[in-house]
Amino acid sequence: MQSDTNHSNDNAAKEATESTQLATSLSAPSRLARRSFLRNLGLGAVLLAPGASLLSASAKAADVSHKNNHSLTRGDVAILQLLAAAELIEADLWQQYNELGGVNAPDSGYKAGLVILDGDQPQYIADNTDDEISHAAFLNAYLKSKGEKQVDLTHFANLTPSQVSFVPQTGRLTNLKELSVDTSWWTRYRSTTNPDFGATFPDAVPSLRKNPGGHAAIPRNNNELGDPNNPSDHVKAIAFTAGFHFGYIEQGGTSLYATLAQKVTSLEVLRILLSIGGSEIMHFQTWQDKAGNATPLTDFDPINNSTVTFKDLTTGQPETLQANLIMPEPCEFISPNLPPCAIIRPTGPGQLDATGVIKSFIEDGLFLGQPPEFTQLILSLARAADAADREDGD
Repeated sequence: MQSDTNHSNDNAAKEATESTQLATSLSAPSRLARRSFLRNLGLGAVLLAPGASLLSASAKAADVSHKNNHSLTRGDVAILQLLAAAELIEADLWQQYNELGGVNAPDSGYKAGLVILDGDQPQYIADNTDDEISHAAFLNAYLKSKGEKQVDLTHFANLTPSQVSFVPQTGRLTNLKELSVDTSWWTRYRSTTNPDFGATFPDAVPSLRKNPGGHAAIPRNNNELGDPNNPSDHVKAIAFTAGFHFGYIEQGGTSLYATLAQKVTSLEVLRILLSIGGSEIMHFQTWQDKAGNATPLTDFDPINNSTVTFKDLTTGQPETLQANLIMPEPCEFISPNLPPCAIIRPTGPGQLDATGVIKSFIEDGLFLGQPPEFTQLILSLARAADAADREDGD
């Protein structure tokens, strides 16, 4: 992804928008005993709806006294607001996966297809869902505690959900029915090269990137739920697409938190980014360990008019594709004159930024069906975050 950091803070502020609305509730699923606190938590997921400007007087005032524990720099606010938006988007898509494939979802061929990837896959989906909901709620609550605007995307939750009978027919932010999944993350972490030094990587499943908008990662209707005791190749293909999409989503957060952490001023905000970013790393490691268990098949999707092919990645593959090589290979870092180091990558300037992540979500098809105002809003949040500069702080 290319950087888009040539925007001043003032331009970023003019492009962004803010809400006059207060928090609305994102209800957390009742899933795990160890996460039962989420059941009764009022998750204020307020995102900046279309209206005025994102970084208005309250954010400008923060520039005056950023050393005060009760205020943040404009850059730190912009970063936190962008991350709150990203976590709301992730919470929305993970809730859809959880409804159809989580531990409490009814048994189906789709759920059985996910279990092919790992027997605990439904539990992991439920966990990941709860995590993203907690991230969004925390970031918004923290912004509010500092007197800053929270983030509210409920105005845009209008996309049609899956038509499976047990799925709540409420509007969604994200579209999981027409994806174009970038699977180059798979070969990137198995390579000894680093995108920070210009390296590029092929897709592990090339057909998932073809036919933009051509691949479903959730069942679209009851017919695609399938037989839990004998899932068809078509149903398995939808489940395997989801498996690779899980890794794609979480690798973005893995690098984004590490990149933006280099731009924050407040040590407390740095603590937040490093701590939540560590959780994103755990998610990514889980999903890249599971996706490679997809069994070989080729399937044609008559609705999206697309074909996908999954190959056996467990045997007879080069190192850049081998499924069990889930630890990041050492690669160049900081300087080619230093020894190779196993790292999260990319994190260097110009290789990954907030704008690049949002643009990759757009290319992924996550927002197909959203009006231009939605992508303009999210991109403006990203540009404001990219414009942040670390200041002499606490």
